[in-house]
Amino acid sequence: MNLEDHIGDIIRKARAMSSITPAAAAKAAGLSEAELSQLEKSGIIEKKPNFAALAPLIGLNAGKLERIAGGWLPQPQDPANWRELRMFTTAGEDITVNNYLVWDEVQRDAAVFDTGLDAQPTLDTIAREGLTLRHIFITHSHYDHVEGLTKLREAWPKARVHSGSKNAPVEQRNKTAEITHLGGLRITHRDTPGHAEDGVTYIIGNWQEDSPHVAVVGDTIFSGSMGTGNQSWDLARQKIRDEILTLPASTLLCPGHGPLTTAAEEKENNPFF
Repeated sequence: MNLEDHIGDIIRKARAMSSITPAAAAKAAGLSEAELSQLEKSGIIEKKPNFAALAPLIGLNAGKLERIAGGWLPQPQDPANWRELRMFTTAGEDITVNNYLVWDEVQRDAAVFDTGLDAQPTLDTIAREGLTLRHIFITHSHYDHVEGLTKLREAWPKARVHSGSKNAPVEQRNKTAEITHLGGLRITHRDTPGHAEDGVTYIIGNWQEDSPHVAVVGDTIFSGSMGTGNQSWDLARQKIRDEILTLPASTLLCPGHGPLTTAAEEKENNPFF
């Protein structure tokens, strides 16, 4: 799976984050404005930018940015190493989105994290594995992450919805220090706004065979990039530093778009940090 953001997307986001004009960024990069515009749109490097000058201007780490330009990808992660974790990627017009299914293999109780654009693959797996859906956790309420919610709730009306939205019914709102038990699994949450006001990261621990923690991060952070700071770039970056990159290095990060990664990979390679 390719990165959610190509090199041009990363530069464009960082310019917006730092309020740097195309003219200033192009000058630092040693490109014309037309060349920079084409790079931001396509991600194709026809003339190598001066990353050492461009990156600090737009708030990025030059070495990490150049690594991504050179084709860096995170080490492949197999969800099957976490028993039981499944990743689904559903597609719409010009977009793909990930959602996740977790269950306790003894009690067969399950939880869904976001719904994807189409809940049917998730529902098919629930039926095939003989699971009972107990919980639906929403990382944030952007449409591509909740499009399948109605279908899930129709199939499993007793499943409890968990959300960070202040507009959600009281019984669906995440509570401070709340712990949800799913058989032997233990689920907690951390507020990670910035991309979305109701952004939440869910931490799943106590896996079989001592597998590392899993963090379902929504659009807060992607492999090699981060979600657009719709609410606040500064808040989004600070929450990633404080709530996600402080997790144990081996923690599996499950983003809403793009490939799986780990806390260690993002500390080492994400140019925003």
